[in-house]
Order: sequence, then structure tokens, then C-alpha cells
Amino acid sequence: MALYDRILVPTDGSPKGNRAVEHALALAAVHDADVHALYVVDTASYAGTGMEATWTGIDDLLREDADEAVARVEALAEGTGVAVETSVVEGSPGREIVRYAADAGCDLIVMGTHGRGGIDRLLLGSVAERVVRRSPVPVLTVRLGEEAQATGAAEDAGTTES
Repeated sequence: MALYDRILVPTDGSPKGNRAVEHALALAAVHDADVHALYVVDTASYAGTGMEATWTGIDDLLREDADEAVARVEALAEGTGVAVETSVVEGSPGREIVRYAADAGCDLIVMGTHGRGGIDRLLLGSVAERVVRRSPVPVLTVRLGEEAQATGAAEDAGTTES
């Protein structure tokens, strides 16, 4: 029996976020698991902006970004043999990620984190922290900062040499 059957990878579509997607795809390949790519349109942050007349245009732009982000996960999965299911939902990112994981029967969440600490985390909040605290399944966080990118590239280079 495989340890993981369904791996959830929330994505924001950023190039740095691809690092978490790549981890999820690698784990899925090893465990013969499916990947669920999720983009959460954070409608709560746009509520009360007083722009009801232009909300349709903003919603269209947010949806376009969401569709591009999950399509990027599908593109990264090409040639890996990993099946990818994509979803776009609206709401509070932390809450919706946990809800999706439970509803879809995911057994692991792989997500990026910027690794902020101290006052930055208090002021900005942390979606990853909220997911870790609320998730009924394990959460693997992948650091997305510049330092992690350089370290990851060096580690990757070391593992491909023979």
C-alpha cells in the first residue's frame, strides 16, 4: 500500500511556488499518487473595497490568474506520468485549502512558505501556518525564499551527478 494516494498542492502561480509543485510531483511519482492542484481566489481581501461596479472585471482577472496557475502545474507534470486534477475555489486560502484536502480525501498537503518570522508573520499572517495548525493530514512545507532556491539548486545538481 502506498503511503500517499492524493497529494494536494495549493499554488499561487508564482515562479517561486513552482518549487513546492516540483516537490509534490516528485513525491507523487514515487508513491504512484495523483496530484490535486488548488488555487484559492482570496475574495475576502477584496470585500468592502467599494468597487461593486467594477468587481466583474476584477473577478475576471483573478479567474484568469487562477486558470494560468493551475495550468502551470499541469505543464510541470507533463512527462512525469503523474495525473493532475485542478480546481479553483473562492474564499479564505487557509480555510479553503484545509476544506479541499478533507473533501477530496487528500493524504498530504505540499505547500510553499516564505519562512517569515517574528513581526512579519504577525503583521502579514501565514497561510502555511494556518494550514499546518488546522489540517487533518500531514503538511510538507517547502521554503520559497531566494536562499532556499539557491540551496535547492545546489542540492539538485549534487544528486544528478554520477
